[in-house]
Amino acid sequence: QVQLVESGGGLVQAGDSLRLSCAASGRTINTNVMGWFRQAPGKEREFVTAISRSGDIIEYTDSVKGRFTISRDNAKNTVYLQMNSLKPEDTAVYYCAGRSSFYTSLTQRSSDFLYWGQGTQVTVSS
Repeated sequence: QVQLVESGGGLVQAGDSLRLSCAASGRTINTNVMGWFRQAPGKEREFVTAISRSGDIIEYTDSVKGRFTISRDNAKNTVYLQMNSLKPEDTAVYYCAGRSSFYTSLTQRSSDFLYWGQGTQVTVSS
């Protein structure tokens, strides 16, 4: 089993930056596709970004392209989400997620992810 714990959320102003971390425990995640999702109040959980096991393939939702960067440090068993030029519409609870190690492909569907963290709140004021 893999346990995921997010950190780094907070309250910032529009245009600011935040770096989220997702620390994994239980076993190594170097065989897992990892991703970030977010859920704003009253909305469904939505895909933000995903990264392949080696980090060489990355996908982003259109609304964050050029502003957010996902990365992973398999030696530290951690995944990161660097968020720059934050906007009020980025306000949400951000969740780290991991696919079963059986699957190697990236996906934007939350139902394809097996492991989930508890989420960290990001609030961007205008």
